[in-house]
Amino acid sequence: MNTGSRLTVRAYHVNSALYGDENRVNVDGTMTVRRETGKELMEREPLIRDIQIRIIRPDEHRQHTNTVMDVIPLSAKVLGKVGEGITHTLTGVYVILTGIDESGRQVCNFGASDGILEDKISWGQAGTPLESDILISFDVVLKENTWAERTGPEAIHRACDSFCQIFREQMKRFNGYKCTEKHVFQETYEPGRKDIVIVKEVSGQGAVYDTRLFGKEPGGYEGGHSVIDMGCMPVIVTPNEFRDGIMHAMD
Repeated sequence: MNTGSRLTVRAYHVNSALYGDENRVNVDGTMTVRRETGKELMEREPLIRDIQIRIIRPDEHRQHTNTVMDVIPLSAKVLGKVGEGITHTLTGVYVILTGIDESGRQVCNFGASDGILEDKISWGQAGTPLESDILISFDVVLKENTWAERTGPEAIHRACDSFCQIFREQMKRFNGYKCTEKHVFQETYEPGRKDIVIVKEVSGQGAVYDTRLFGKEPGGYEGGHSVIDMGCMPVIVTPNEFRDGIMHAMD
C-alpha cells in the first residue's frame, strides 16, 4: 500500500461574536468584528464604492440579502500547503460574501440568490452553514457596470479575502491542544486496484462565472489561478486538496 498526503484539521468552535475595536478571534470561542474595516479595505480597491460588514445572528435570517457570491469558511494553513499538513478552521461561524453595483445590478447572480436570506441558503448542506451558525456579512457595492468585467468581481473577492486573512493569521497561532475537534485524513493507494476519479465541471465562462484553484490558504483567493487563465483545461486535484479547500468559487 502506498500512502499519499496526510491532512490534519483542527476545529475551534466559535460561540459568540460581537462588534469591537478590532477584528479578533480567540481560542476560547469568542470573536469581535470591527465594522470600520470595510472603509479601510475600500481604499485599496478603486472599483469598490462601499463595504458593509455586519454580524447576522441565527434569529436574524429573515432579512434581505444581495447576491450570495460565496459562503466562506474561516480556515488557515498552519503547516504545509493546501491538501497536506495542518489546517486550523472555525466552526459555528461563516463569512457570507454578497454584492451589488451602484445601479442596483446584482453581481454574479446566476442562481438568483438575492432575496430573503432565510429562503436563499440551503442550510446544513455540504459547503453551507447551519441555521445555528453565526454569519459575518461582507456586503460590497461595485462601481456601476463593472460587474460585467472580471476586474469587478475579482476586486470583491480580493477585498473579502483580505478581511478573512486578518482572522487566519490569528488562527495559525492557536494552541493545537485546545481544539474542539480533530480530524486526520490519510490518502492511501493500493497497487493493482483501480482508483476512483470524479470529474467535476466548474465555472469558467467569463466575467461573472469563474473559479480559482490552488490558493495559498484553504478556500482562499490570493495566490490562486483562474480556470479561465488556465484555458479551462482539466487539472488533477487530490481528495485532500479538495477537502482542504483548494477551490474558490467566484459565482
